[in-house]
Amino acid sequence: MAKKSSYDKESLELAKQCVWAALEKKALEPIILDLRGISSITDYLVICSAQSEPQIKAIANGVEQALKECLERHPLAVDGFPTSQWIVIDYGDVMFHIFHEQKRPVYALEDLWSDAPQVSTLR
Repeated sequence: MAKKSSYDKESLELAKQCVWAALEKKALEPIILDLRGISSITDYLVICSAQSEPQIKAIANGVEQALKECLERHPLAVDGFPTSQWIVIDYGDVMFHIFHEQKRPVYALEDLWSDAPQVSTLR
């Protein structure tokens, strides 16, 4: 088995930090998908759900703040709005999606990337 580079470990740590920060804001059903061997778009895709538009905004703000404070990382881009019931935060090696719980099945990113291994969110 190949050794993981420090870059891989940093990317995975970033993805896990997204999950932990989202859980602080009561995010639902967070998952991490490992896209490294499947796509050149990003290394990890993090997906979670929220129950309301204010919660979507709180999760997005909480993740941005936590990554800024803990890892000194700033997003490359943020797209979507709470009123669209979806926000994506792009960190380059990690893309973090927040969906309203009713919209997540519509976009079905887990199905789109069903061949991607799911990574444990545990520390």
